[in-house]
Amino acid sequence: MTVTLPDSASADLGLPDYVTRRSSGFYRSLNPATKLAVAAFEVVAAFTIPGWLGPGLVLAVLVVMAAASRTMRGLIVIGLAALPLVVSILVVNLFLLPGASDPIVRIGPLAPTWHGLWFGLLTATRLIAFSSAIAFVYLTTPVDDLLADLARRGVGRRGTFVVGAAVRMVPRTIERVGEVMDAQRARGMDTQGRIWQRARGILPLAAPIVFGALTEVEERTMALEARAFSAPGRQTLLRVPADGPVDRVLRWAALLGLVAIVGLRLAGRIG
Repeated sequence: MTVTLPDSASADLGLPDYVTRRSSGFYRSLNPATKLAVAAFEVVAAFTIPGWLGPGLVLAVLVVMAAASRTMRGLIVIGLAALPLVVSILVVNLFLLPGASDPIVRIGPLAPTWHGLWFGLLTATRLIAFSSAIAFVYLTTPVDDLLADLARRGVGRRGTFVVGAAVRMVPRTIERVGEVMDAQRARGMDTQGRIWQRARGILPLAAPIVFGALTEVEERTMALEARAFSAPGRQTLLRVPADGPVDRVLRWAALLGLVAIVGLRLAGRIG
């Protein structure tokens, strides 16, 4: 069951932002399922289309959409977070790619190869395309909208809760780390000194973070049960994201494109 109210009535009743919020912009206003379908197509295209064409096209499309939706800065920040993994992929393939026999230069027992460099760059680009496609959905889709749409499509309470907990886990952990660091600084602990001083403060930071996470799980469980989480019957949804003809066309196009790319790859027409 879904309950919808006009904007003026919602304001008069003092309903929360979750009920009255309306997404602005073409891509932001799309249904969460549509964005997930497009992201799935982009991920498959990045890894299935051979060479640089697949990841190159995906990254070009994502850059244009991020600029149009004003999420470029967030996309760059998430990309920088994946930088250590990208560097490790480059280093491993540069020096240890099996079968590579075209050294760039010899440095003692080490011999980086051109083939390893090329393969490492391609693998890293595909990884960046994959992470950017998923990150773009996260940046343009409120978690509440995603969970409401999953519930409307028949996903059970437990499935919806697992998805919501997974999506919120990293931001909440980062927020909790900041809270613990502020509390420890207020108690006189040095968390901004030299590297060995920071290393000495890891245990006083880690213990409150772990115990706080466990306490939060218990509190969330009690809150869910108090709100009849295990009650039979469907949930009453105050608002669900719009799902118009444009969404259905884009979803079907993305899914058909995904099937077509995989079928062509399996048939040997590409790759």
